[in-house]
Amino acid sequence: MSKTPHKLHIKKGDTVYVNAGDDRGKTGKVLEVFPAKSRAIVEGINLVSKHTKPNAKTPQGGIVKQESTIHISNLQVVDPTSGKPTRIGRRANEEGKLVRYAKKSQEEIK
Repeated sequence: MSKTPHKLHIKKGDTVYVNAGDDRGKTGKVLEVFPAKSRAIVEGINLVSKHTKPNAKTPQGGIVKQESTIHISNLQVVDPTSGKPTRIGRRANEEGKLVRYAKKSQEEIK
């Protein structure tokens, strides 16, 4: 039932702003992106409590807080110049390669 993955406006390593949900207004760094599900894991955002059995990593076991996925429609890339959330566009650069740019400042996003 997985949809065909398509180009997303968010990539791993981007700093993003959360515009919906319990963590609305927070910013974080994207750790992982799942294009087929249109979801991403953001550092410190959408924390869930996971019950773990004792193992080598956690000998005590217990409840561990960890990041869960968040839908990419609830995320906006932060503009590198102003530090504010912005929409993303695509355009060809000098070499003719498609690059992402911030619509607010027209600045290229690396």
